[in-house]
Amino acid sequence: MPEKHATRPGQDPALIQSVEKALDSLRPYLMTDGGSVRLKDITDDMVVELELLGACGTCPMSTMTLRAGIEQAIMRTVPQITRVEAVNAL
Repeated sequence: MPEKHATRPGQDPALIQSVEKALDSLRPYLMTDGGSVRLKDITDDMVVELELLGACGTCPMSTMTLRAGIEQAIMRTVPQITRVEAVNAL
């Protein structure tokens, strides 16, 4: 019998959809200032990795936006998320 491989938590389609739903609620506000955000990954330890796009990538307030806005919205919608981090595009 073939060995079953465990799926990473971040690959769960329902989890990804829930995080995207939270991001979709924020994107219009980010876009009014010329920015946006893209989900890059959800790690095994439930950290959401985001790419800040446009003006959000260079904004001096992006850390505050990430912590006070984006992280809080995601964690309210998806309580199992432990943290949200910005990562650079590859």
